[in-house]
Amino acid sequence: MNAMENLSNEIVLRTKGLSKRFGKRWAVKGLNIEVHRGDVFSFLGPNGAGKSTAIRMILTLLRPTAGSIEIFGMDLRKNRSAILSRVCGIVEKPDFYLYLSAYKNLEILGSMTRSVRREEIMEVLDLVGLKLRAFEKVKAFSHGMKQRLGIAQALLTKPELIILDEPTTGLDPQGMKEVRGLIKKLASEKEMTIFLSSHLLSEVEMVATRMAVINRGELIAQGPVSELLDREPMEYFVQVSPLDSAVKLIGTLPWAEVLSAENGKIELRLESGHSSELNTILVTNHIEVTSFYPHRTLEDFFLKITEGTSEI
Repeated sequence: MNAMENLSNEIVLRTKGLSKRFGKRWAVKGLNIEVHRGDVFSFLGPNGAGKSTAIRMILTLLRPTAGSIEIFGMDLRKNRSAILSRVCGIVEKPDFYLYLSAYKNLEILGSMTRSVRREEIMEVLDLVGLKLRAFEKVKAFSHGMKQRLGIAQALLTKPELIILDEPTTGLDPQGMKEVRGLIKKLASEKEMTIFLSSHLLSEVEMVATRMAVINRGELIAQGPVSELLDREPMEYFVQVSPLDSAVKLIGTLPWAEVLSAENGKIELRLESGHSSELNTILVTNHIEVTSFYPHRTLEDFFLKITEGTSEI
């Protein structure tokens, strides 16, 4: 195994039996998750599933009822200061001095932990796409810009692990796109490990490499996004011509099922791993394929695996 493989297999965050009870209700129960270095790890679940409670325990804002947390291979309870100096987290909407500039806010907030240089401030503002707005007052910023400024503030600590709780909540589509792009950039260019919770499943599908799904405080599924999605047959839309010939041909394939066919478009269900094969078969049989795309979303997957779970 080479050095890069060793690095990617390193477990940055691990919880073992992590649990939190409020009165008689378990907000989180027996949670076991593993986040590897370089992951964009999505922590999925509906509102009230226990995501924020788990994150607050990871950031030591709440004390667990049971279980343990390891970060960078160290017990969080015994090594809190050493660990948290390498972690940053945004668990609520970031607050700023609205009548000061973005630059001045970062200068003040950054100086609360250490002395920060102008070059460092401008570097993180550039990274989050706010360099050209550095000296404008924050009161003029959109919600999405403030969210990116909050991430810039966190980046001043040069973290190895970034924890974001619902980072796109309340954003308009453009703001969501900007934050999503920033998360991808931090992971790919800065090689940071990102842990983000969300209930916006379509957003997660665009950025996450691995994920854990919880419902009512308990883990439902965990693993690479692509592998979890490939466990079940997947639905596709295929635009073809001629339609009748394509439907007849697909009907002969044991791993394909036509769900509907009209106006040149076929909706079908394929067993895992057969999409490329079907495309080849259609083209080889002189059927024109003008589009071929998946219909199932991560939301469909989430609803399927959480369906029928019982109350805790």
